[in-house]
Amino acid sequence: MKNSTIRLALAGICSMLPAISLAHNVWLLPSSTVLSKAETITVDAAVSNDLFVFNYLPLALENLSVRAPDGSSVTIDNPHRGKLRSVFDLKLQQTGTYQLTITNRGAFATYRLNGENKRWRGAPEALATAIPKEATDLVVTENFGRVETFVSLGNPGAVPARNSGLELLAVSHPNDLVQGQSASFQLIADGKPAPDIEVNIIRGGTRHRNRLDNISMKTGADGKFTVTWPEAGMYWLEAELTDKNTSIPQATQRRLSYAATLEVTPE
Repeated sequence: MKNSTIRLALAGICSMLPAISLAHNVWLLPSSTVLSKAETITVDAAVSNDLFVFNYLPLALENLSVRAPDGSSVTIDNPHRGKLRSVFDLKLQQTGTYQLTITNRGAFATYRLNGENKRWRGAPEALATAIPKEATDLVVTENFGRVETFVSLGNPGAVPARNSGLELLAVSHPNDLVQGQSASFQLIADGKPAPDIEVNIIRGGTRHRNRLDNISMKTGADGKFTVTWPEAGMYWLEAELTDKNTSIPQATQRRLSYAATLEVTPE
């Protein structure tokens, strides 16, 4: 799928998935998002051309974290990385909401060396030794991406902010979304409201329809936005922010990206 609205800053994971285009979709897809009793779910993780279709690359799981309702970390079971997707199992036992997140930090640099334009991307700590001392016209961008989904056992519970990077806070709970009803959320960057940020929301199944049916809006001054769900199904939400709040000394800008998979149930 080639569309300028479907983009996610992937530089932070390029050490695991080299040469990924920014036009691809990056997602976690749980087999269930709401459970009535303790059981195990399976989660797919992929980078794709079409939403929730395994047709490009697997998403690496090295930087995956699962936060249980009580804030503790949960170990996944049976992780596997295939040619087109990664997959793992997760046993849910606590009542409340689990937050499944892959976070990736990275750096992207452009420079000139011996009259030629060069590019480099990788881990921030490798930057100092990766760029030759004789390089000129060095421009460095810091990247911080977050990809996540939410799964609830019993009544949905609170999902506390981590106050780092770009995050989605629930005014309406992400596991309580219903077709035809409105839901409100807030985007925050490093714990503060992220105003005037474009948010794109796309329902899965793009491979089998002619129109993208993208829902696009901007956050308000308080970082909040509201969406009315037109149909039931799995949705992909993405947003991106560029600022100058870098933690890498050589970087002149920082690119924050966020993507989440949400399920909307029939009315």
